[in-house]
Amino acid sequence: MEKKAGFRLGVYMCKDLEIMDFAAPYGVFSVARRFDPELDAFFVAESMRPIQAQAGFTVIPNYAFADQPDMDAFLIPGGFGTRQEVNNGRLHAFIRGLPEKTLLLSVCTGSWIYGRMGLLDGRAATNRKEPDRLEQSNMGKVPIDRLAEIAPACRISRARVVDSGRIITGGGIASGMEVGFHLLRRAGYDEEFIGEVARVMEYAKAYDGYREDIEYDPAS
Repeated sequence: MEKKAGFRLGVYMCKDLEIMDFAAPYGVFSVARRFDPELDAFFVAESMRPIQAQAGFTVIPNYAFADQPDMDAFLIPGGFGTRQEVNNGRLHAFIRGLPEKTLLLSVCTGSWIYGRMGLLDGRAATNRKEPDRLEQSNMGKVPIDRLAEIAPACRISRARVVDSGRIITGGGIASGMEVGFHLLRRAGYDEEFIGEVARVMEYAKAYDGYREDIEYDPAS
């Protein structure tokens, strides 16, 4: 795959997102920029107001929807905030307005949004498989099972990362690392480059263990 010069990743931000879901892929791009300064990652939100993620972590967006920033990929993190975002018509309209060439990614429950929009119909996708205390009680549901409920026409995968062409989904919270590495791969960077990024992040052993846990959906 030919490397895309100046690849730009936009990360969606809203209230109550899980910190690692967006920080992990953002961090991969941050370190990768040491090797290729043309790479870019930034936050996109409905407006330019500061946004409080989980545990009081506050993020200031770089762009609002109205700015329509140029992006090669758009990533939706997961977390408690996705429970409201599933029905956010403004977010859905923003996604539908993106050029077809823009890759759509998610980490954890971020894939619920693509599922609700019908974008996962006929595709494979994944989600978090390990429940928290509420989710494993009789009042909750494991996120990957909730995805199956939201998107019954989606083929549920238990892979850490699922590449179904335009849409790439990651499993649980820490899978954002692998989503970030795989996005570099989709941007045209070779394994030597990605391995160097993993080494500098002191993640080389984990990367070697997870690098094959990717399902490529042949139907896409």
